[in-house]
Amino acid sequence: MKITVIHGQSHKGSTYNIAKQLCDKLGGEVTEFFLPRDFDCFCQGCTACFFKETGCPDYEKLKPITTALDEADVIILASPVYVMHATGAMKSLLDHYGYRFMVHRPEEKMFSKQAVCIATAAGAGMRSTIKDMADSTFFWGCARTYKLGLAVMETRWDHVKPGIKNKIDKKTTALAKKISTRVGKVKPTIITKAFFTMMSLMQRKGFNEADVSYWKEKGWTSGKRPW
Repeated sequence: MKITVIHGQSHKGSTYNIAKQLCDKLGGEVTEFFLPRDFDCFCQGCTACFFKETGCPDYEKLKPITTALDEADVIILASPVYVMHATGAMKSLLDHYGYRFMVHRPEEKMFSKQAVCIATAAGAGMRSTIKDMADSTFFWGCARTYKLGLAVMETRWDHVKPGIKNKIDKKTTALAKKISTRVGKVKPTIITKAFFTMMSLMQRKGFNEADVSYWKEKGWTSGKRPW
């Protein structure tokens, strides 16, 4: 099993430790990226990626992360809550993958992957933070996205109460078991399939020649499916 983890922060606090706990229980080969340390570019809104992936000004710097995402069986996006949302560094990274949304040119491999979105806070904001990340995993086409929002009631992992850590341990154990049993045989949900079908109809004509050509070459506009 290959796991790619993208941390929305560069420090190793509660969010990091929970993601690590899940990875340890899953086993396998883990590739990690810490933001903004490993990617610190803002999307410039130039729209070049919508016509050609390599047209992005940050393409080369982004490439190691893109490769790791494509090679992974499981993708973990982990972000602490910053003012009720994901960190700016996480948002900046995800902005670069708009061209990979199903409405444009989704990567075929995504439809057989599982994703986990983890968010922690001393209080509230986990739901909106997870949504910031889960919107991307859904529109990328990931077969399953699991959501793990945890109120740790502290700003430092070593100060989190034992009772809360015990609950986290149980949740990560159950989630790891669920993911492990589905590796290599997971299929997209009916919602993902329905959305993909709508996009396949739209791409018969489409609005962007690069997208239309991509879908046609894949055979997706004539009934073929990536799962």
